[in-house]
Amino acid sequence: MQERYKTTGIPFVRWPDSLVNNKTLITSINEAKGEITDVIPEPVVENSEIHQSDDFRGKFKAEIRAKDGHNVRSKSELIIDNWLYDSKIVHAYERKLPIEESLYCDFYIPTAKVYIEYWGLDDDKYLNRKNKKLDIYKKYNLNLIELFEKDISNLDDTLPAKLLEFHIPVE
Repeated sequence: MQERYKTTGIPFVRWPDSLVNNKTLITSINEAKGEITDVIPEPVVENSEIHQSDDFRGKFKAEIRAKDGHNVRSKSELIIDNWLYDSKIVHAYERKLPIEESLYCDFYIPTAKVYIEYWGLDDDKYLNRKNKKLDIYKKYNLNLIELFEKDISNLDDTLPAKLLEFHIPVE
């Protein structure tokens, strides 16, 4: 809410407490400052379809070690992670999206604020979760690169083109 000092008339902004105490905002600010934070995750709503990602993460453990030390969940994610590492593209694996919902991307490129999702399954439950996730990416206008199984076999051709759309050069 914008207000003005009574004596000088100079405008200033007073942020609502709900924004100042927002866990996602605090975490993002601390990460930008290079601080490590221990933020308690938001409670998971049992029947929420979007929170099925927590079930997915528990069901498919990240046990495959990539060149950069990330533990990933599949051979395709291993190929993507190693490709990003070999291309000297700084990235994170399974980073929480900067939104209120408790949702994680597959990969995140912080220099361009680009999220990468690898859609590797095609059963109905997974496709429903995928569509809900895509809706959230659109709702918050987040930069998204989508990769599919067909892209993995020729990642050297597909991923650089997709990265260039977000002005991310590849060596």
